[in-house]
Amino acid sequence: MKPLQDVRIISLEQYGAGPFGSLHLADLGAEIIKIEDPSVGGDVGRYVPPYAEGEDSLFFETFNRNKKSISLDLSTPAGRAVFEDLVRVSDAVYSNLRGDVPEKMGITYDQLKHLNPAIVCCSLTGFGMTGPRRKEPGYDYILQGLAGWMALTGEPDGPPTKSGLSLVDYSGGYVAAIALLAGLHAARRDGVGMDCDVSLYDTALTMLTYPATWHLNAGYEPTRTRHSAHPSLVPFQVFQAKDGWLVVGCAKEKFWVRLAEVVGHPEWAEQGSPYASFAGRGKHREELLAQLEAIFRERTVDEWLSVLYPASIPCGPINDVPQALREEHTIARNLIVETEHPRFGTVRQLASPVRVGSQPPEYRRAPLRNEHFDEILRGIVGYDDARIDQLRREGAFGAPAPVPAQPSAPEADAAASPAPGSSEAGGIPR
Repeated sequence: MKPLQDVRIISLEQYGAGPFGSLHLADLGAEIIKIEDPSVGGDVGRYVPPYAEGEDSLFFETFNRNKKSISLDLSTPAGRAVFEDLVRVSDAVYSNLRGDVPEKMGITYDQLKHLNPAIVCCSLTGFGMTGPRRKEPGYDYILQGLAGWMALTGEPDGPPTKSGLSLVDYSGGYVAAIALLAGLHAARRDGVGMDCDVSLYDTALTMLTYPATWHLNAGYEPTRTRHSAHPSLVPFQVFQAKDGWLVVGCAKEKFWVRLAEVVGHPEWAEQGSPYASFAGRGKHREELLAQLEAIFRERTVDEWLSVLYPASIPCGPINDVPQALREEHTIARNLIVETEHPRFGTVRQLASPVRVGSQPPEYRRAPLRNEHFDEILRGIVGYDDARIDQLRREGAFGAPAPVPAQPSAPEADAAASPAPGSSEAGGIPR
């Protein structure tokens, strides 16, 4: 069995952070049932440009492989009834909504425990379910600013700068996945579920790590550093070569000894040199880096790597995205995987870095909206045709179709059954 093959999670997720968190659980075998609101066309990620057509987008494919989908309107009593039946046979309810919304929607542990005492309710919100900002929407860009990240990123004389990736969103997804798994472990051990109150704000702030500790205890004030230099280790930064840039870092004294030799100045690492220790290099940072920068400009990136790698000095080129995806280590680690999609054909994307055991994950494309209607309603909650028809009439799966005029006798049989594949037949609305 896959590591999480016995776990079923109902997911009220959308866009990036929430789906990213459950993606890794799905790759590990968890059954992720995405509930998509039919009134808005499902997860907004389906429509993110530029590579989007109809209800399909490469953005959505990135975050939703190995999941299942059902269109369900939770604002209706009928839709809520279906949701509650799913809660009875599931392990967790996972969402990424504004902090005050889980309680309004009735998806917290106290609101669901009467259905399933062991249910785990994991809410990934922008600012958490408590505190003065809980009602505010949380976006990665805003959170990078609020949590101090942008004040630390970029050149000292440049503007505050965000990361090139949505790292708060993605880190928040990882934190939510960890919290959910911890909750599941405790619920299976004790028979009692719980809330997991995870927020992007908490995630972003706690990732300040040791600079925050330094500030809180010693008054240290973090600032942006030239050429992405480490705040205390010298040298550890990007250097400009003759034809590009590379990273060189000396996180241990032995690396500095080797680098001093490679750049032609072994005396810099000898006893008595002002550069021989971490403290000395920090004190004389500007004069040392000026000399190193001049030396690194004398050769190409490849020329430097050809001597730095054999000396076991931490270093690497500054790849662009295409170069990173072509790296031989990327290929050797099987980090690019393929799925087949009815609109996009073969979709290549990145594997989850979460690896458990020796069994390789299997990859299935992201679901079409409402693709697993029958599997979920008939196979998981055990509804029969009569119950599904009743729920459909009550708007559980979207607005019910208007009642047609009474057909004449010859037309009656044809009108009795919806067309296969239509939303009224429980097919895939397109």
